[in-house]
Amino acid sequence: MTNNIESARKRAVLIVDDENSNIIALNSILSGEYTTYAAKSGAAAIAAAEKYAPDVILLDIIMPDMDGYEVITVLKSTELTKDIPVIFITGLRNSEDEEKGLSLGAADYISKPFSSAIVKLRLRNQIMILEQLRIIERLSMTDRLTELPNRRFFETQMNSEWRRAKREKIPISVLMIDVDNFKHYNDTYGHQQGDVALCTVAEVFRQVLKRSGDFAARWGGEEFVVLLPNTDLQGAKGVAEQLRAQVEEVPIRQICNPDQPPTRITISIGVNAADTKEQGETTVYELIGGADKALYSAKNAGRNCVSSNSE
Repeated sequence: MTNNIESARKRAVLIVDDENSNIIALNSILSGEYTTYAAKSGAAAIAAAEKYAPDVILLDIIMPDMDGYEVITVLKSTELTKDIPVIFITGLRNSEDEEKGLSLGAADYISKPFSSAIVKLRLRNQIMILEQLRIIERLSMTDRLTELPNRRFFETQMNSEWRRAKREKIPISVLMIDVDNFKHYNDTYGHQQGDVALCTVAEVFRQVLKRSGDFAARWGGEEFVVLLPNTDLQGAKGVAEQLRAQVEEVPIRQICNPDQPPTRITISIGVNAADTKEQGETTVYELIGGADKALYSAKNAGRNCVSSNSE
């Protein structure tokens, strides 16, 4: 669903030019196909780029307060805007000027006076490149077997949510999850069936975790991790118990022996939470480490259970 929404939405373009006539002309060319924003100065361009996160920026070079070279230098040094393609629109025709812009990170050049067809084609090319890069990035962040986010994506999202929790003084929880006796399951039913079991667990996670900020990732092997933003320990334990119970109940069809009874598996879950209002010195590593310790407690308690770091 997310991919369909992403592909259906209009791409956004930020037009930066101190001449109102150029903004009007470019807006007329692009507004039917793109959502457009405009800025008339370098400072306004930087603020608009951070606010709207456009897909592409069309940037004039010659402006009174900050020229385009200064603007792109700031954009490329800022985390929020460094990956936005910048196309210079300029009347400068000197090869040294073009070389300077490209060396600073410009994706392309459009010369003034501009042709509407050239503007559209150059912009379309950048959008196509951007979409391909986003597909590659998304694939690099996804576990191929379960189609859940992978550990790399989890760590990126975890750091982002941790910063938000600290900033807004809200709780955050982590669940570390292990499929019980998975080696024995593989030895008994085969590795193909083991893959089916892992995919079944992943599907349970997708069904249970309904809030937009909650998500599960494959940590590695038969281990999974769940991030629960704005969730205290009691809430996290409730979610963990729901996951445990649903995994235990779901039948797993034997793909190599479909006439045989379905198999079943269980999971053990370790829960840890941080109340950022009271635990200002807690680190994200301690939060994850606490969940990992709680997971070992759950396994030592006999598996197929939930244990928290406070127990």
